[in-house]
Amino acid sequence: MRPRFLSLVGLLAICARPLSAGDVAAPSFTLDVVPILSKAGCNGGGCHGALAGKGGFRLSLFGYDPAADHRAITRDALGRRVDRADPGASLLLAKPTTAVAHKGGRRLDPESPDYALLAAWIGAGCPGPDAAGPRLERVEASPGEVTLAPGATAPLTVTATYSDGSRRDVTRHARFTATDEAVATVDPAGVVTVVGPGAGGVTAWYSSRVAVARIVVPFPNDVPAAAFTAAPRANVIDDLVLEQLAALRLEPSPPCDDATFVRRAFLDTIGRLPSPEEVRRFLADTAPGKHERLVELLLARPEFVDYWAWKWSDLLLVTGSKLRPQAVAAYHRWIRDRVAEGTPWDELVRRVVTAKGSSAVDGATNFFAVHQDPESMAENVSQAFLGLSIGCAKCHDHPLEKWTNDQYYAFANLFARVRAKGWGGDARNGDGERTLYVESSGDLLQPRTGRPQPPAPLDGAPLPDDFAGDRREALAAWLTSPENPSFTRAIVNRVWANFFAVGLVEPVDDLRATNPAANEKLLAALAAHTVAHRYDLKALMRLILSSHTYRRSATALPTNAGDRRSFARAYPRRLAAEVLADAIADVTGVRDAFTEIALNDGSTEKTTAYGAETRAIQVADAAVKSPFLATFGRNPRDITCECERSNQPSLVQVLALSNGAAINDKLAAKGGRITQLVATDPAPARIVEQAWLECLSRLPTDAERKSFEELLGTAPAEERRAVVEDLYWSLLTSREFLFRH
Repeated sequence: MRPRFLSLVGLLAICARPLSAGDVAAPSFTLDVVPILSKAGCNGGGCHGALAGKGGFRLSLFGYDPAADHRAITRDALGRRVDRADPGASLLLAKPTTAVAHKGGRRLDPESPDYALLAAWIGAGCPGPDAAGPRLERVEASPGEVTLAPGATAPLTVTATYSDGSRRDVTRHARFTATDEAVATVDPAGVVTVVGPGAGGVTAWYSSRVAVARIVVPFPNDVPAAAFTAAPRANVIDDLVLEQLAALRLEPSPPCDDATFVRRAFLDTIGRLPSPEEVRRFLADTAPGKHERLVELLLARPEFVDYWAWKWSDLLLVTGSKLRPQAVAAYHRWIRDRVAEGTPWDELVRRVVTAKGSSAVDGATNFFAVHQDPESMAENVSQAFLGLSIGCAKCHDHPLEKWTNDQYYAFANLFARVRAKGWGGDARNGDGERTLYVESSGDLLQPRTGRPQPPAPLDGAPLPDDFAGDRREALAAWLTSPENPSFTRAIVNRVWANFFAVGLVEPVDDLRATNPAANEKLLAALAAHTVAHRYDLKALMRLILSSHTYRRSATALPTNAGDRRSFARAYPRRLAAEVLADAIADVTGVRDAFTEIALNDGSTEKTTAYGAETRAIQVADAAVKSPFLATFGRNPRDITCECERSNQPSLVQVLALSNGAAINDKLAAKGGRITQLVATDPAPARIVEQAWLECLSRLPTDAERKSFEELLGTAPAEERRAVVEDLYWSLLTSREFLFRH
């Protein structure tokens, strides 16, 4: 028996109803039909947008291929999905309204404007995508920023702008997502409901375009205006942070003490603890401007080069798991030389992206040894230097971003002519050499069409047809241009996160439009500062280190305890694995030995590349074996992602510190600092003071001094060394030592 459908008269009555303001008289497949299917979830990954489709019906994920979708709807299944003579009998309408059994349930109301529009499209003969018609250029969410009280609601409006200048209200067909549901939620209609205080956002997705609305909900704190107006300010960072704190009613914490500042600045800038003498000197300095003088000293220290070469080696994946020892050494040396020379960031990136030559001589070429096909080259350039993950667009339009499948292959085609020749020699003896060069021809095919996409940067103009040079040169010019906002924002966010424990955007390397910054004005201002200073990262670091925001105490006040990302206070962070290893070695006087490299097959190989005085952050190769570094979350440098490094505490770490060799064997070592200290037979007061300065970079409090001096003073002579070891052990395993605060 034929299923019951709406009668043709009833259907025409629905179609005759006035359409809403967002509809048009002549339905367009691309502008009208596809958005309805997207909003209903028909082309989602769990439905017909899945790789194999559902029930024999397959649509492109989120409608990224309208032409293929039109064929699937109007031609596949013998054309049964649409009935031009009787639109109400079309499976495209009968299934989602459940007039015919539908495993996906009811997705469409037969009384809705969407049903009427689909029916009108079918009745008009199912016109296909119009290549000459207007194209969607952007979408905007309104209001762009709104301040709401707890429990309040507010509707959002989404407007689309097309290439012909027309604008349409597409709120009904947009998909909404809250970026922080602890602050606000959003329903399918775009109505925002406040949940709690903070700064959050709502993203609106429409036809592969994204808009973001910012939601500000002040905390229920009674903070006098003077707390913000009278707060010390050194530069634009303080101005914009205090502006946001005032809007959120988060009181700024007071400045940290000088001992905390000197320890924090040393760890964040050069990755090591200050010596007791350096602490004493800073504490004794009473002349104005001593914080600024310390900053200049740190930026000029040789350890600055070691620390930032280590940081950029994480980003650029310097590892023996993918490179030969000779290449690892050349790659790390190249990075270190650039830091030592003060090479501007844009120049450093330009030289990486356009590198060619020998892997053993031209170290930067090894960036293309760890990424050996055009697709991975494109993805890692985007991730490393733009903070954008475009991998999803390899198979379909990106579901969370504006990048299309065609843009992905146009971008990847920029690398299609990069070639390498020659490995030579044994796989591990270091005598192999790889030469990177660029062919004069060759293209990457777009699998969907079988033809190459014209090579083009993301959101950039395609290269001319007669372009005969290295396509990467054009890419580098676009990539590092001040007009490319993602490039500058990405490096600013990485540097900021180093000094503040969290980025303005989190995760640090996820700068997609659907992941807005905690303080957009501040990120924009820092990006402008970086451009104005020609990408001199020391200038950016100097601005950060000189701000009063950086000096803020980590102590939470009742009026800012709820702050997580507005920088009302400092956020403690466990020391990175290499920095922690070096800190323990500095205090105990015993360094780790780096004598083996872990191979991909699980075996190890001896190496003599690192001498007895090598610090952990000076180790070039992430494949060098170190149980301590592995336990404490060293970045293995397998993929370009900040998530590869872990600073999270674990039970294994607790056991390693309390019972393992990491601390105990070093404290007991005959050639260690404890032996030297005890040999001089110092007074208990000197031992206590020295221990606190070496481990915590501060003097002990009166209570600490009294209790430990009594303990040392009453210890029998034969037990004195054991007591000193226990004293140092208690400090080295304390949270105050393990965390930057």
